Amino acid sequence: MAFEFATASQWRSILFLTLTCLVLFLPGFFTIPPIDRDEVRFAQATKQMVESGDFVDIRFQDDVRYKKPVGIYWMQAATLKTISALGVPRAQVRIWVYRLPSLIGAIGAVLLTYWTALAFVTRQGAVLAALMLASCVLLGVEARLAKTDAMLLLSVTAAMGAMARVYMSWQRGEDPAHPSWGPPAIFWTALAVGILLKGPLILMFVGLTMAVVAFFDRSMAWFWRLRPVWGLMWTLVLVLPWFVLIFLRAGDTFFADSVGGDMLSKLGAQESHGAPPGTYLLLLWVTFWPAAPLAGMAAPAVWRARREPGAQFLLAWLVPSWIVFEAVLTKLPHYVLPLYPAIAILTIGALERRVLSRNSWLVRGAAWWFALPAIAAVLVIVGAIKAIHQPVFPAWPLFAFAMVFGLIAWWLFEDSRAERSLLNAVVAAALLAGATYGVVLPRLNTVFPSQEVARALRNVTCVGPKAAAAGFHEPSLVFMTDTSTLLTDGSGAADFLAHGTCRFALVEQRSERAFVQRAEAIGLRYNAPVRVDGYNISQGKAISIAIFRSEGTE
Repeated sequence: MAFEFATASQWRSILFLTLTCLVLFLPGFFTIPPIDRDEVRFAQATKQMVESGDFVDIRFQDDVRYKKPVGIYWMQAATLKTISALGVPRAQVRIWVYRLPSLIGAIGAVLLTYWTALAFVTRQGAVLAALMLASCVLLGVEARLAKTDAMLLLSVTAAMGAMARVYMSWQRGEDPAHPSWGPPAIFWTALAVGILLKGPLILMFVGLTMAVVAFFDRSMAWFWRLRPVWGLMWTLVLVLPWFVLIFLRAGDTFFADSVGGDMLSKLGAQESHGAPPGTYLLLLWVTFWPAAPLAGMAAPAVWRARREPGAQFLLAWLVPSWIVFEAVLTKLPHYVLPLYPAIAILTIGALERRVLSRNSWLVRGAAWWFALPAIAAVLVIVGAIKAIHQPVFPAWPLFAFAMVFGLIAWWLFEDSRAERSLLNAVVAAALLAGATYGVVLPRLNTVFPSQEVARALRNVTCVGPKAAAAGFHEPSLVFMTDTSTLLTDGSGAADFLAHGTCRFALVEQRSERAFVQRAEAIGLRYNAPVRVDGYNISQGKAISIAIFRSEGTE
């Protein structure tokens, strides 16, 4: 069997997982335009960091952006400078450059899930657990977005994997004369990276796991094998310098904005993202597809084994943090992503022991392997027809084969050979990703109006064009045009146009009346506009942007 050949050794397993990740994550990675709003806010702040040479402060245009620490900005800046040094033209406005850390984080998290799973299951089981994470819908999304979450997943998985190895060796009674420095070094370094990425969130995952394990074991003796004194010093060495520098630069503004303005505000329904408890459990069937049906069938056996050391550790990783996220009012799908490796490993543990539930309702969940590709195909194709009035025929064969492999996974399912179904479902996930991300999304030009506006401005013949935007202030417009793009209203755009040549006013239809009235009042002469029609996905409404230029501009 090809899978047995691919997993016959450590290096084959790592190579197989890496290549699989590339197949799953690369479709659309280079071709999907910048997506408003969070992705572009991160990318634009990084772009300004490189432009200014200031790698301490974080800004979007003139506004400070203190919601997250500096970690992801440094990573994105490093990739930007590297790609620019390789001679890639206009690297600073290519969004895929800023997505590279997320791609690396996603692949690294998959490999670290494999490494972590080896402490609990066989090598083939560890590969299957890693495949569950690699193919899940949620990681496929995050691997393509220039945000913190894929890298946070990597850091959490590294920390939890190191902790798991130390804990399991203690449970087995191993007492080496010279304990390895490897797991402690990985643990404390991952902790520092996680703090620099998203503040204290990683401490919640680690702290709750330790607390629950200690409660049931009535002991924390194993923790000393992580060399906490040296480790804490090392973490502080990595973390403190930037926090000190930003405090000297901005006082307590950063801490007030990041902890008070961002983190604590999530206890309420921040930005209308409130949802009731149980939301993540329902979303799991989509976000953890294609492994979700197996996770459901594994749940009863996992609960029965909850006092076994391996299951106890993994449940301590999963359950307390999951309860916290369900209790918090603000809910976004990616919040629970760092818990998915634990679900994958627990599921594979049940699969390897052949104790998947035979409950008829859970077994019927295998139909979801076919149902989700079918539903997704319909939704994506109908959405494309509505957005661009095209049926995107090139995607149809990929959707069809995704449904075929999902159907095979469903029909072949037996609890004694569930890995066959999982492997077929992973193929279905790869085909679904190829169709959705690789074919359909890059063609939805109307959904990415900033790209069309930027393309129109690149075609002008004057030197150093400057722009002002009225009524359409999405971050992607600033990123794809210029950091100096003025965000104003209709009358402000007219005043901007009147103060020089090679200037352009990007006026959304709802602001045109104010622009025209102000232009008449100041005697502004302007050329007939070029118009870009599209759809603002952030606000959920159709837009029409007129590109005016002062008369006489070439």
